[in-house]
Amino acid sequence: MKKTILACSLILAITLPAFAQRKEKERVENAGKVMKEILDIPDDIPQDVIDKADCVVVLPSVLKFAFGVGGSYGRGVMTCRSGKDYRGAWGVPTMIALEGGSLGFQLGGQATDFVLLLMTQRSADNILTSKVKLGGDVSAAAGPVGRNASAETDITLRAEILSYSRARGLFAGISLSGSTLRPDNSANENLYGKKVEAKDIVFEHAVPMPAAAKLLIETLNAKSPKNTSKNG
Repeated sequence: MKKTILACSLILAITLPAFAQRKEKERVENAGKVMKEILDIPDDIPQDVIDKADCVVVLPSVLKFAFGVGGSYGRGVMTCRSGKDYRGAWGVPTMIALEGGSLGFQLGGQATDFVLLLMTQRSADNILTSKVKLGGDVSAAAGPVGRNASAETDITLRAEILSYSRARGLFAGISLSGSTLRPDNSANENLYGKKVEAKDIVFEHAVPMPAAAKLLIETLNAKSPKNTSKNG
């Protein structure tokens, strides 16, 4: 009996980390697919807007649940342009969690993809180190849509984070005020096989680029290879 229990424990010790890593790799791969599909939409995120972003958060298939006022929970990835001033190529992704009450959309359980553009160094620095409330700790707004839209509008100039959603084939800017973003360091541990902080992944090159991120990074580097923000 003891041998059976020991054998089962050993099997679990081997298989559970592998399963957890595979799940996070799939999440990163899905983020790449979402990013590519959205950037292939004719009226997608304006070029002028994404070129001014320091970081991008992609949250595939965020699910809405309903108890009380409802809420949502999703996990995804965040990638930033490399370098302390966010001027380099898009870098190694870190895992991110979105949580909150009603996020301003009522889709009856429909899974929704979210893309968030971090437009300031402050928003990126805060999210990499702590739990941040959108619309509270950092300003957030629905992002403009359409290739001819500009980042030089009052709402986009004021907002530190611009957010977009895609559900039922529709792509639009959407407000996520009231929800929170935080580093998902347990997911980072599962993905990279060791404990590593989000800020160390982005700033200290603590882990190598995972193969699962190939589509995501190649898509962003092709779409927006240069940061045109005056603030970096």
